[in-house]
Amino acid sequence: MQRGDSFGILMVNTGTPEEPRPRAVRTYLAKFLMDRRIAPMNRLGWWFVLHLFILPKRGKASAAKYACIWTDEGSPFTIAHQKLEQGLQAALAGEGLPVTVRHAMSYSSPAVEDTLRALRDEGCTQLVVLPLYPQSARSTTGSVSDSVARALKKMRWDVPVDFIDNYHDDPTYVRAIAASIRHAGFDPESDDRLLFSYHSIPLVDIEAGDTYELQAGASSLQIASELGLDRNRWTIGYQCRFDKGREWLSPYTTDVLSRWAEAGGGRVFLVCPNFAVDCLETLYDVDHELKPFYFDRLREAGRAPRDGDFVYVPCLDRSRAHVKVLADVVRPYLERA
Repeated sequence: MQRGDSFGILMVNTGTPEEPRPRAVRTYLAKFLMDRRIAPMNRLGWWFVLHLFILPKRGKASAAKYACIWTDEGSPFTIAHQKLEQGLQAALAGEGLPVTVRHAMSYSSPAVEDTLRALRDEGCTQLVVLPLYPQSARSTTGSVSDSVARALKKMRWDVPVDFIDNYHDDPTYVRAIAASIRHAGFDPESDDRLLFSYHSIPLVDIEAGDTYELQAGASSLQIASELGLDRNRWTIGYQCRFDKGREWLSPYTTDVLSRWAEAGGGRVFLVCPNFAVDCLETLYDVDHELKPFYFDRLREAGRAPRDGDFVYVPCLDRSRAHVKVLADVVRPYLERA
């Protein structure tokens, strides 16, 4: 590290609507789903399908879901990132490292370009970009890379950039996820079962060389090993298909839950290791869709479900453990400069 260097650390995640109302949700989804890495067809044709058919229906339905998870302080997603920013800033500054930590959202505010301008104005001479996706995919990490490159070009800011593509096998991350599973009540010595549920991606991305599936498998194996689990105690599922017009990475989480309900056994613990912060897909989908789905399958199998039969393990979110994970991920880039 050269004397006078000042590092800007840019954490980036997907985003959230400004408020849980149909218009705000439509605005957010339109920007998200028009991303060239996410749109399922050519942009012109997709624009008409999206705005004429999808957004009018999904905007209202999604707004109702967001309303269920909204807090008096606002979006829990936004609040968590603000806390993470403050925590990581304090942790690294406490080590004497000259850093300015900021967070940005790909499809909502604070925007990537606005945040980069703020880092430049604060005198940062080097940049570390950390997409908050432990397992990289072209539709997530790749999209962050696109937006950062566009913004820097528009700003004409020629700054050295380190881009952290993934941290799926970082030891601190693996230990933190394992500890969160134990903290949720999972007993490695019992007949509890563990389901790693990841966001699915289109198979066409895998066929194009995306390593997301391999990274998800590696993360799961290392976390299970940290817990000392036999292979028959855990498995992987994928959730959050966007459409049925494409093939998506499977097995689907619902298919796994169906098999486990029919087979019987101990409690099911569900963890989502690729979500750094709890969001609609965890705060709403798990409690309002996946859990009721599993309980219905149990009833069909002739067993009366008990509330403790299905346990969701929260994301690392705004915790001190998460701050430590992120600090350990970025620190090597600061120390070697």
